[in-house]
Amino acid sequence: MKQKGTMNDLEQQLHYPMGDALPELGQCITVAPGVKWIRMALPFALNHINLWLLRDEIHGQQGWSIVDCCIHKEEAKTQWESIFANELEGLPVLRVIVTHMHPDHIGLAHWLCDRWNAPLWISAADYQIARFGCMGPTAFGGDRAADFFAKHGLNSPDIVTQIRARTNYFPSLVPSVPDQYCRMLDGGKLTIGPNVWRCISGYGHAPEHMALYCETLNVLIGGDMMLPRISTNVSVYEQEPEANSLALFLDSIDRFKALPEDTLVLPSHGKPFTGMHTRIGQLHDHHRARLAEVMQACSSRACSAADIIPVLFTRALDLHQTTFAIGESIAHLHALWFEGKLARHLDADGVYRFIATAAVPGQQRH
Repeated sequence: MKQKGTMNDLEQQLHYPMGDALPELGQCITVAPGVKWIRMALPFALNHINLWLLRDEIHGQQGWSIVDCCIHKEEAKTQWESIFANELEGLPVLRVIVTHMHPDHIGLAHWLCDRWNAPLWISAADYQIARFGCMGPTAFGGDRAADFFAKHGLNSPDIVTQIRARTNYFPSLVPSVPDQYCRMLDGGKLTIGPNVWRCISGYGHAPEHMALYCETLNVLIGGDMMLPRISTNVSVYEQEPEANSLALFLDSIDRFKALPEDTLVLPSHGKPFTGMHTRIGQLHDHHRARLAEVMQACSSRACSAADIIPVLFTRALDLHQTTFAIGESIAHLHALWFEGKLARHLDADGVYRFIATAAVPGQQRH
């Protein structure tokens, strides 16, 4: 086990049952009966993802279910092979469950499903969007992303050129998805081994994110909807340009309040923790403060989303981080716009700008 990390002030309000323990490369840590924790590296600022093995039985066959997959890269395949050799107790993988369609979660689903002749379980919305993303230059990124971001003020020639060139970003990490899938629905129940896991849908981060809660174990596989150290990315992108993603996200995490406070949360990034109700409050406080900052910025002048990036993000950002930051800036502006606190107009230069207004409900989107 590796030891790493210093807790920030908010983290100190949570409890980490495993302490600072992290799974070694190619190994697991058992976090609950029949539940194993895997950690794989990512080549981004967010440098890891947590994956999970669940002891399973289907039609009398003993085995394991995998929850989430990592991006498509040879290092991850090698690590998975080590897991298969050392952690499966000689049993097969019976199914692959994906919480949502982002590359670090679905990237190797096709390989894992083929490797074990196992079915993919995922929500319908995320399956279809992932298939669309695999279409390459006609899908995510490229001209449409560049045009959308430019309309929100991210229009310097250098950045526009770089975004236009990112035509292969999603399929480079997710080259394909399985041809068939089993649909996970909100409230649906999956019997995995001796335990029943309930699907809890979430919105704002992905089209139809699915968390899984087991009452018997009092464990929530929270995916990206419930993270202990960082706030989940909540963005607006070109596929749904008028989305109110932040409101959807905050409404979604409130649904976890119905679960016990001492639920063990297994997040996709960070360490397993308890104190979920406290964390929900922290996330609301965080976004309330960010919205106040955005509101203040838009009270003195009309701001584009690009103008809001330095308000929300004070550190230097690379291109990859900037595309997330502009999406988050739009999400915060839209939340205030939908509430009628901001008015939006399209300037003569073709850029959307937002300014504080006393508009009554119903006028905010005109």
